[in-house]
Amino acid sequence: QVQLVESGGGLVQAGGSLRISCVASIRTFSPYIMGWFRQAPGKEREFVSAITWSSGSTDYAHSVKGRFTISRDNVKNTVYLQMNSLKPEDTAVYYCAAARGRALISREYDYWGQGTQVTVSS
Repeated sequence: QVQLVESGGGLVQAGGSLRISCVASIRTFSPYIMGWFRQAPGKEREFVSAITWSSGSTDYAHSVKGRFTISRDNVKNTVYLQMNSLKPEDTAVYYCAAARGRALISREYDYWGQGTQVTVSS
């Protein structure tokens, strides 16, 4: 059973930075891709970023490219999302997700965390 636990959300002013984390309990990491999604009130959940655990290849939504950076720490079994130049429209619950044996561009994930709230004030 895969468990994902996010942390690090909070309140930040526009233009500020925040790093959120996702600790993953996965037996064998190499076949997995890890993703971050977000859902704002009244909106559908949307893809933010993804990384392949094995090679570290990354993918980003157009809206966050150049501002957000996804990374992983193989020793700590943790995926990070560093968010810089935050905007009020980045306000959402951010979810960590894992998918086994899928391509980086896939948006279908098998496991989800409980989410962490990120609020950006103007």
